[in-house]
Amino acid sequence: MTDSTLDLNRRRLLKAGAIGGIAAPGFYVPAHAEEPTAPPADDSVRRYARLGKTGYEISDISFGSSRLRSGEERLVHYALDRGVNYIDTAESYTSGQSETVIGNALKGRRDKVILASKQWASADTTRAEMMHELEASLRRLQTDHIEIYFNHAVNAVDRLENPEWHEFVAQAKAQGKIAYTGLSGHAGRLADVLEVAIDKSLVDVVLVGYNFGQDPKFYERITRSFDFVARQPELPRLLKKAKDKGIGVVAMKTLMGARLNDMRAYEASGSTYAQAAFRWTLGNADVDALVVSMTDEAQISEYLGASGAKALAQGDMDLLRRYAVLNGATYCKHACNDCSGACPVDVPISDVLRTRMYATDYQDIDFARSEYRALATNASACLGCSGAPCAGACPHGIDISALCAPTHQLLA
Repeated sequence: MTDSTLDLNRRRLLKAGAIGGIAAPGFYVPAHAEEPTAPPADDSVRRYARLGKTGYEISDISFGSSRLRSGEERLVHYALDRGVNYIDTAESYTSGQSETVIGNALKGRRDKVILASKQWASADTTRAEMMHELEASLRRLQTDHIEIYFNHAVNAVDRLENPEWHEFVAQAKAQGKIAYTGLSGHAGRLADVLEVAIDKSLVDVVLVGYNFGQDPKFYERITRSFDFVARQPELPRLLKKAKDKGIGVVAMKTLMGARLNDMRAYEASGSTYAQAAFRWTLGNADVDALVVSMTDEAQISEYLGASGAKALAQGDMDLLRRYAVLNGATYCKHACNDCSGACPVDVPISDVLRTRMYATDYQDIDFARSEYRALATNASACLGCSGAPCAGACPHGIDISALCAPTHQLLA
């Protein structure tokens, strides 16, 4: 694709409203620092970052296991052999297979790894129920302790403030079953949740959805005017606030949908879109490290090619810009949640489109279906809907009605 074609596509995209509210945009040299050349090809960890006050030094690009399945212990070994020492999992990932595989893979190597897991605890989950979930994870992981234990996908302050959670955490710490606690989140009320968690010192670590497409600074660098296309204008401030208080900050969802094959034709000089996206995230001094789902050995090697970077490499902004243009019209910025309340029967639009991303972008239909089944309300109502209630509800121009019903047909 030539630059003139890219600019034409960008103009079409802006006209369609996918990057709306930008007056007379024009690309210019980004202020974000760039390294003169891409880092040398190397598939091992080159930097370890201190995770807040925990004192743990973790690999800056670490192993996400949301899609890890039975028999894939070799993937864990491959990552560990290249210096990855932080593994992120959860009791729900692949219906417990993820934790089981990790438990098998860490035999004889457990003391070399900082292990993080999660459970989904609601506002009325009891301490006994939480302890039951933790102990089930410990059995699958074949360990007696977990270094970081998260309340998973917290999107409401009442879940964060459930006194049973804090009593459970105190008990689990006293028993040596967990060392530190945290929250994970990537949805529309993330800013509210983070504000309370940070101000009240309720967590030791936060795991948050953060990528260039959610950061207003990215759009400042490619347009001449500020806009709220990221829909998370508070997130950079909150990450800094967390870092200043000694709370560890780990980023996830860093690939903005991970349509990696869309970008292969534009990658050159040994640098890839994924590496560019990681360098953007790690270039924020308020982010300690990132976790990303690693599903094959070649992918692990590619991802670790960005380890050690604290700035963009030459050509990275062009790759990120192209990706935003190619995918901005269909990528749901689920942390925005501005469509909330648009549906009269309360279909959780952003969550439905998040599961669609797993199917269409990640190409993992099984994971997408498991996540879709977990939704309290699905998109079945969209099958007989005219689409009028949610028309125009997305500030980025996504045609919600054209995506939700097909998602239900694909995943239900």
